[in-house]
Amino acid sequence: MVYSTDDVPVAPGATLDDLRRQNLTQVLRLIHHEGPLSRADITRATGLNRSTVGGLVGELRDNGLLDEFDAARTRKVGRPSAQLGASDSSVVIAVNPEVDAIDVGVVAMGGRILRRIRYRNHHVPTVEEFVNIVAVIVEGLTGPDDARRLLGVAVAVPGLVRESDGTVLLAPHLGWRDEPVGALVEQATGFPVAAANDANCGVVAESIFGAARRSGVVVYLNGGASGIGSGITIDGHLLGGHSGHAGEFGHTLVNSQGERCHCGAIGCLETEVRRGRLVDVLGADDERGALGDVLAAAWRSGSGPVRDEIARQLAYIGTALRTIVNSLNPQTIVLGGFLAALLDAVGPDAMKEAAGATLPGGLSDLEIVSTSLGEDILLIGAAEMLIQPLIEDPMRLRSLNTERSVR
Repeated sequence: MVYSTDDVPVAPGATLDDLRRQNLTQVLRLIHHEGPLSRADITRATGLNRSTVGGLVGELRDNGLLDEFDAARTRKVGRPSAQLGASDSSVVIAVNPEVDAIDVGVVAMGGRILRRIRYRNHHVPTVEEFVNIVAVIVEGLTGPDDARRLLGVAVAVPGLVRESDGTVLLAPHLGWRDEPVGALVEQATGFPVAAANDANCGVVAESIFGAARRSGVVVYLNGGASGIGSGITIDGHLLGGHSGHAGEFGHTLVNSQGERCHCGAIGCLETEVRRGRLVDVLGADDERGALGDVLAAAWRSGSGPVRDEIARQLAYIGTALRTIVNSLNPQTIVLGGFLAALLDAVGPDAMKEAAGATLPGGLSDLEIVSTSLGEDILLIGAAEMLIQPLIEDPMRLRSLNTERSVR
């Protein structure tokens, strides 16, 4: 999975069709990331002349990839001019399986969630159960006479995924190992399927649409029911490593006397910092909003078992942050899930203090922020797996199966 906000240079020997495709990609990507924009905005940002931009916009609009609307909808200051935004006529059904629920979203270009469904699990789903649930939900969302074209199904998995074929190598909290999830979902739904690690999806979404936009080195840490996942982008590029598993900071050693992790090691971050521990000591709802409010009140109280547990987890988070800062020198660290609730409770300064002594300058310009995309982050990032190929070749839309589309 390769994501970038950079323009692709013209290859030597490129044809006029190649140049046209690149220009279409440049305009569509710009609007997908930054829109709505006027034609003048696009001209300034791309360096293309006005007539070229006019032709490209017309072609993208005629193919249902852009919508044109009145400037009043954008609330921009200045002389009104027609605005161009990504159309919602092409969508992805994004899926995020967790131990407690399966989240599904209909995601349009521009990172917009058009519809969201949460299926509560009565138990941890097997692969077969997951595939059946997804197939039923997709069947319910699609039909022969609807306007939106479905690009496919994208799955954000809390585990290690071989992205070339969507095989889940290991999702320990779900109990999945060497499961061809991508192929099974494709067979069950009849649509193209892409699958990737959920935290990699999250960091991509946050880098394009969220709090880490235009940041150089970004690290995303997500605290969920399946532990702590993480992902890295550098100048908009996902850093996957040789096998696509780079940035597994949930398995950073933080306590040499700690519990044994499912990975076989002792004292990993995700064994010492867990949502369940917080919920148990609180006896509270584990939804982020309720959790964050109660944690903040406990932290301000200055004493008590809840504050002690927050302080314990904060110390281990600080150990992991020190490793991240010294290894990658990130500009932005984004926290999601219950880690965002912890950050909201204690504040970024307490997080930096917990990190302790890093190499000089490591913390001075570092931003530690909560995800600005909230619960939608993984679904938005997953959808990018199928939206990006469309942006790279906008005319491929003509070859898509349109017999079934999204309601």
